[in-house]
Amino acid sequence: MGPGDEAGAVAASLAADTLFAQAGVVLPPDDPREVFEHAERVLVAVADGAVLGLAATLRLDGGVHLEQLAVHPDHGRRGVGAALLEAVCSGASAAGSPRVTLTTFRDLPWNGPWYAARGFAVLPPREWGPGLRGLWEQEEPIRVRPRVAMARPAG
Repeated sequence: MGPGDEAGAVAASLAADTLFAQAGVVLPPDDPREVFEHAERVLVAVADGAVLGLAATLRLDGGVHLEQLAVHPDHGRRGVGAALLEAVCSGASAAGSPRVTLTTFRDLPWNGPWYAARGFAVLPPREWGPGLRGLWEQEEPIRVRPRVAMARPAG
């Protein structure tokens, strides 16, 4: 993320969160800057100087974990999220990570099913490392609907 991108990334993240409210999912308030602060990498999609979306990753259990993928709703359904996701996966491969993990809502169309259509599969708890287990426990406040951990080979 470039020095001028943080405000746009925050705006895109907060706008993307409104989709959850429209689906009747009440999430606790959060500040996207907290994700950016502990992320190893934040990729942003920018067009005409505006941030369209972002992908924040961190190292977890020796691999890459997608902490957040958000696209501003004004730019949704145009391939921005898919492009960010592919950049994360190819970057993970280039860094020697065997897979990319994430946690997401199982049933929301733009969450679990969307990732499944892009090669992610549910990762059974027996295959979780200690980092993913810890992250799962930290996510307790947002487990307002069924969630899953998913993984996809990097690349």
